[in-house]
Amino acid sequence: MRMLILDLDSLRPDHLGCYGYNRNTSPNIDKIADEGVLFTNYYTSDAPCFPSRTALMTGRFGIHTGAVGHGGTAADVRIEGPSRLFRDTLTYESLPAFLRSVGLKTTLVSPFPERHSAWTFYAGFNEVHNTGKVGFESADEVTPTILKWVEDNAKEDNWMLYVNYWDPHTPYRTPESFENPFENEPLPEWITEEVLMQHRQKVGPHSAQDLNMYDNSTNPQFPRYPGEISDLDDLRQVIDGYDCGVRHMDENIGHIFKALEAQGVMDDLVVIISADHGENLGELGIYAEHGTADNATCRIPMIIRWPGMKQGHVDHGLHYHLDLLPTLAELLGKDPKQSWDGTSYASVLTSGQENGREFLVISQCAHVCQRSVRFENWLYIRTYHDGFHLFDEEMLFNLQNDPYEQHNLAMEKPSVCKEAVYYLNQWHDEMMKTMPFDVDPLWTVIKEGGPYHAQSEHLKRYIKRLEVTGRGWAISELMKRHPLAFEESKPENFAQKSFEHFRPSYRILNRT
Repeated sequence: MRMLILDLDSLRPDHLGCYGYNRNTSPNIDKIADEGVLFTNYYTSDAPCFPSRTALMTGRFGIHTGAVGHGGTAADVRIEGPSRLFRDTLTYESLPAFLRSVGLKTTLVSPFPERHSAWTFYAGFNEVHNTGKVGFESADEVTPTILKWVEDNAKEDNWMLYVNYWDPHTPYRTPESFENPFENEPLPEWITEEVLMQHRQKVGPHSAQDLNMYDNSTNPQFPRYPGEISDLDDLRQVIDGYDCGVRHMDENIGHIFKALEAQGVMDDLVVIISADHGENLGELGIYAEHGTADNATCRIPMIIRWPGMKQGHVDHGLHYHLDLLPTLAELLGKDPKQSWDGTSYASVLTSGQENGREFLVISQCAHVCQRSVRFENWLYIRTYHDGFHLFDEEMLFNLQNDPYEQHNLAMEKPSVCKEAVYYLNQWHDEMMKTMPFDVDPLWTVIKEGGPYHAQSEHLKRYIKRLEVTGRGWAISELMKRHPLAFEESKPENFAQKSFEHFRPSYRILNRT
């Protein structure tokens, strides 16, 4: 058996042709989708980068591994403690370690472990190639390493090659020489000038006026990435920058496929294409970031082409990305019930039989602290720390009618919110019962000062920018929500007018 896993950072499924996108961003990925199974409701359990890949590699939720953030205690996988044997669980139950146990040589081409000090990510790989720029390399800097490996190894039997590409990740690093094949393509219809002006009044990291998290500074090294979105021309720069990243990456994937064809191994190759998370491109008023537990951040593509199994099939069931490990185990004739939290969806690949979950709980603790419930057509988001975005405590979106999450229905649909909270409590109870720890790492993040990308020092600096950009109305509400952040820094001229007077749509829900 030969297997290629393409882990494509920040890739939204709805910006791929095979998922219905109108732009020609992904012809090589689309071809694999035509030959395999495409999953439309596939989600990372824990966003963004490090929590997501930890959950994928361990097959376990972040609440179990402890890895839910990008800094502090919750940015490390928990050690096993007294129950640890001569070797820890990762040495035989991580994704690459499991594939080694069935006889595959496992190879990684990625800078990711160094980027996040995610050394547990290496567990189980026979061979590691660090491309050396901690995620700032474009695809054409990664592909030569892959092509050399293919030339040297592809004809051998029994291997798994795991590849990271980064081009769709901010700050959109596709080389200028690639130009812009989408410069004459229409922009998303839903982001009208009126919608954009509303977004410009929102606050928080990666809002329309603050693409560089807490300011609008730019870097000449990344000309495709503006500092803010003032008008539709700036919006085009963001959308086209993202899509150019997807297309540039896809062309490099095409180079890999051609090399594998030249080695005579493409026809019997298992190809798995997915991502760690998606990317907000206007959803919740956020651009060019993956900072929430919403559909834009947590829904990811999943395409599996497995020779001899279903072809051209589309599955609409709800699945976590951590379901991959038990699925591979079942397909390879092994026990899918180890310490993994996932459940197998092997029947989708073998016979097209749906076996999706009733609901999913998706989490984010690096930019905000949120847990969300995805069920039926609904997305319910519960916010514990708003990451300075002034999100309502409860948000509810009908994704069928409002796929871009612009209309919070929580006040209008209390019964749906209660159903979602029931699912959330059911999941949380099960998680706490099935681990030897008594601490939910979401609360660890909050008690250690909040999400890594929304620490107090950021807010102290950001309030000055809010004043000079005409958003001083938000400061009083930020002070109320995050009083500790203001204890050591009290600017002289806070706007005193009431928050509700200026922004009545930002009501706080105190439903018990």
